This record gives sequence, C-alpha cells and structure tokens, in this order.
Amino acid sequence: MANETPEKDSNRKLLVVGLIIVLLSINGILIYMQQQKTQETEEQKEIIKVKNTELENQIKVYETLKADYERQSAELRSMGLTNDSLESRIAAINADLAQLRSFRNSSFTVADQKRFQQRAQNLERALQQKDQEMAKLKDDNEELFTEVTGLKTTQNKLTDSITTLATDKKELEEKVNLASKLEAQNISVSIINAKGKEKADAEEEYKAKQVDKIKLSFKLGKNEVAPKENKEILMRLIEPDGSALYNLATGSGTFEFEGKEQFYTVKRDIVFDNTQQQVTFIYSKGAPFKTGKHTVEIYAGGFLIGTTSFNLK
Repeated sequence: MANETPEKDSNRKLLVVGLIIVLLSINGILIYMQQQKTQETEEQKEIIKVKNTELENQIKVYETLKADYERQSAELRSMGLTNDSLESRIAAINADLAQLRSFRNSSFTVADQKRFQQRAQNLERALQQKDQEMAKLKDDNEELFTEVTGLKTTQNKLTDSITTLATDKKELEEKVNLASKLEAQNISVSIINAKGKEKADAEEEYKAKQVDKIKLSFKLGKNEVAPKENKEILMRLIEPDGSALYNLATGSGTFEFEGKEQFYTVKRDIVFDNTQQQVTFIYSKGAPFKTGKHTVEIYAGGFLIGTTSFNLK
C-alpha cells in the first residue's frame, strides 16, 4: 500500500497537467478563432463602408446629371424649343436614380458599379455635346434677334412714314371736303294755303290756320372746289317743341350728323352744276301746323349748309 501511493500521486499530477495543457490549447484556439472572426468582421465592415461610399458618390453623380439636363431643358423652353430626346434622358436618369437608391437596402456589386459608371460617362458626354449645340444656337438666335430688331426698326420707320402720309392725306381730304361744302344762300320761306295760293311775308310770320304747305327756296352758292355731281339735299323742319317733323309716307328718313342719328323731314336729289341753281322744297304736313317758332335746317354732304326760321301765329 505504501508503495502504490506515490505512483498514484504521480499519475494524478500528470493527468492534471495534461488537462491544463489541453484547456490552455483549447483556449488558445478559441482566442485565435475569435481574433480571426473579429478581423473578418472588420474587413467586412470596411468593404461595406467602401461600397456604401461608392454608392452615395454614384447617386450624387446622377443627381448632378439630372440637374444639368433639367437646366438644358429649361433653357430650350425659354427659347421656345422642345427636345423629346432630352426629356427621355431625364426620365432615364430618374429611373437610374431610383435603382441606385434601392441598392442602399441591397448589395451594390462591382458589376453594378461599372455599369452605372459607364452610363454616367455616356450621359456626361451627351450633356457636353448638347451644351455646345445650345451655345451655338444662342449665338445664332442673338444674331437673328439683332437682324430682326433692325428690320423692326426699319418697319416701324416705314409704318410711321405711311401713317404720316395717311394722316396728311386724311387731313388734305378733310380740307378738300370742307372746302367743297355747299352753301344755301338767299333762303326764304313762304306758305301755300288750301286754295294753292302762295303767300310770302318779309318777317316770315304767318297764321297757322292758313298753312297747307310750307315752301322753302334757296340758291346753292358757287364753289369751284365742289365736284359737279349728284348731291342729296336734306331738309329738317323742326316744330316749336324741338322735334323734327317725320313721316315715312312723305319721304322722311334718318341720317348721321356729328356722330348722332338725326331725322330729316324730306330730301331732294339734284345735280350740282356750280351755277347758283335754285332749289325748292314744298312740304305738306297732312295735319294742322303748330303755332310758334319753326326752324328749318338744310344739309348736304354731311354738313349743315343753311338754316332759317319762321313763326306761325
């Protein structure tokens, strides 16, 4: 018994030492594996970080491209132009931007990076080419604008000249028209009674109950400017209450004078021959005349050419 004890103790010690060595080995392996895992995790994080940075940079590139293409579109619209291919590119950029932003929640592979970088380069080249075309178009438009402005200036001057000539012509026509105005001279009024007898009164005062018809006579004064042609002579017989006698059955009508519509009592058509010809109106009212002052107005060619009055008692 005494001989076995030391041997057993020795074996026990060896077993304990072996266990310690095994535990230390396992612990070392575990520590190594943990370090490797930590290193891989850090490397993975770095890779993800790099990919995220590249993704965000690519998104910024496309946002810049979108802004530049929209600028081009706005400039074309300001020149009154449109470009369907430009609008198509803007739509394509918006679609690419939507896909790039979706990669924030998924994998953004190297193949994806190359694909979008190539598309961005193509869009950039197209953008620069379009900027050059638009710059030339602006220069051409400015040159054209200068030419058009010059033409408009010339046209305005020509229009002013034509307007001046038209104004001068109109003024001349108005002067000629005014100079050709006829004049009723030696106007006289007499009455014709129911028996057909004519009575004249130097003071032009008559008894209303004796009046059946009014006779108006005058001469047309000489006028070398007035053309020898048909003339329409209008006579207005205005009663004491201020209203003009008017009856369609006896040849009355309307005419315009100084921008207003007026009634005339009767008219005559004559051929003006510049011989101081006599013109006569005989008017029958068909009803008793009113007492009071009556006014007679004579018109021709848009002018009032004579007036007179008489009284009926």
